Amino acid sequence: MPWDKNDYPSSLKNLNSAVRNKAIDIANAMIDEGYDENRAIPIATSQAKEWYDNASQKEINDMKDVDDKELKERDEEDKQYDNRPELLDRGEHVVAHDDGWAVQAKGAKKPDQVFDNKDEAIDRAKEIAENKGTKAVIHKKNGDVQKEHNYENSNK
Repeated sequence: MPWDKNDYPSSLKNLNSAVRNKAIDIANAMIDEGYDENRAIPIATSQAKEWYDNASQKEINDMKDVDDKELKERDEEDKQYDNRPELLDRGEHVVAHDDGWAVQAKGAKKPDQVFDNKDEAIDRAKEIAENKGTKAVIHKKNGDVQKEHNYENSNK
């Protein structure tokens, strides 16, 4: 884990503690997925600010109080690509799953996340695909492709 609450990029120093901790959390996960630090920091900062704008007061307070151990645990839980950086260039797929709808990188061994609701899975797949500069492929329950959202040139 490259960063913690006491050791983080100077660009995060003027953020409030909840946004900074969330940005550290996101940036560490991105680094683990193979992102370059120079690319991860601005993306994580932007996502943390967006999270803050949409978070409940309880979520904000929880993130303010998070300690380095919890950040590390969250980082371990959020490793989406099983240390397989080749998946960074592959699209995110929304597919039917026993427990609802799964978001999974093409060729991944297991889903990144599983949602009860297909719309939530689609939103997450789009977010990941946009950040990775790939595409989000939405499947019908029978496996056929329903729709594709292409973000291939948005972050490159």
